[in-house]
Amino acid sequence: MVLFGDPASVRTGIVWTGAAGSGNYAGQVLAYEHDSLINGVMVTTILPTEVITIGEEMYLHVVVCQGQNTVQWSELHRSSDNGQTWTYTGATWPGDYHGGLFQMLTCARGDDDYVYAFSTGFQRDKGLVLQRVPAEQFAHPTAWQTWGYQDGQWAWGNPPSVVLPGQFGELCLRRVQGRWLLALFDAGNYRIDVFNLDSPTANMFNAPRQTLVHGTSWDAEDHTQGLVAQPYGGYLLPGSTLQDLHLIVSQWNTTTNWPYHAMQFHANITN
Repeated sequence: MVLFGDPASVRTGIVWTGAAGSGNYAGQVLAYEHDSLINGVMVTTILPTEVITIGEEMYLHVVVCQGQNTVQWSELHRSSDNGQTWTYTGATWPGDYHGGLFQMLTCARGDDDYVYAFSTGFQRDKGLVLQRVPAEQFAHPTAWQTWGYQDGQWAWGNPPSVVLPGQFGELCLRRVQGRWLLALFDAGNYRIDVFNLDSPTANMFNAPRQTLVHGTSWDAEDHTQGLVAQPYGGYLLPGSTLQDLHLIVSQWNTTTNWPYHAMQFHANITN
């Protein structure tokens, strides 16, 4: 589903102004049936991982899943009416592409007209790889280039190398005041961190890193201190600054299935 919010309201709490679909309720924007065969493959659900605007069009990257952890493939959809309706671009990547490291995706456009994308697996047990693609060829999988270490140096076009090992989940790369901020759910350390990068190819081991939300138990929550039980996500919002960074954090109690919701937090980048 797609919701629309007033960008002027971000710093005081998003005010939702509408949703894609007809009628009074948000509707499913991709036409498929849950728990059905698609191209002969069982699909439980299709989940979004990223949306980016390039020119007059928006692109939506989704993972096509069987069950909760098996990604059959990922694909791109395009919207020419500001997210109201979406059509399949034909761009598809198999679930095991780059060893399963091209499932959970986030991307942002640079000043050089390349779109830079960090990605990882959907299972929260893998590190990060980096790719780039000319913005005008975003929906052409063969135009994507990998960043890798070979023959003693890092370069574009080398086989992909893990730029940061770990156990990562949801990702969000955004440019804020000339910086590249990468927020991510660090499942291995049970927290949401943000990296403050000079560029997408910066050394992740040396880059400033700050924890925004600490995972905790349900009886120890304190949202004012950033202590959240079963958090995930960490999606940076437009209008953020380094001194007033806003993000969406989701929460799901998988024992009782409630709460199952999203919350808006704010923080400041201190490094």
